[in-house]
Amino acid sequence: MNRRRRTDEPVKNIHKETEYHTVVADDGTQDEGFNCKACGKFITVRDCGTNNRNHCPHCLSSIHLDNIPGDRSADCGGIMEPISIYVRPDGEWALIHRCKKCGELKINRIAADDNEYLLLSLACKPLANPPFPLSVLSSNFGKEEK
Repeated sequence: MNRRRRTDEPVKNIHKETEYHTVVADDGTQDEGFNCKACGKFITVRDCGTNNRNHCPHCLSSIHLDNIPGDRSADCGGIMEPISIYVRPDGEWALIHRCKKCGELKINRIAADDNEYLLLSLACKPLANPPFPLSVLSSNFGKEEK
């Protein structure tokens, strides 16, 4: 088991609402990260496959911090819940987040260490809950329009 203990000194606080800190694993390695405001799990900055960590890889939630990506000027600070998947023209997947506090929508790239099961469940959500009864499909299946 690779338990982590928190050191006393904060590393840097690039998020207004999130405290970054260093943790030391049992093997002596150090990592920088923060605790997710939605699920409480410790999130490391490395291993995400990008230069920026903008959501939790466990619950896929984010924090409403930016008005323009990277500016950290949003005063809201609400939890951004993942509501859907967007596939960009180049095939890259992105998360669509909605702020629970103000309702604003944002798009964030997925990360290499994101929970694959949650990503797939978000992608399948529209198919699992269509906006019409599925019986309509079976009653019209095979009928040609005249």
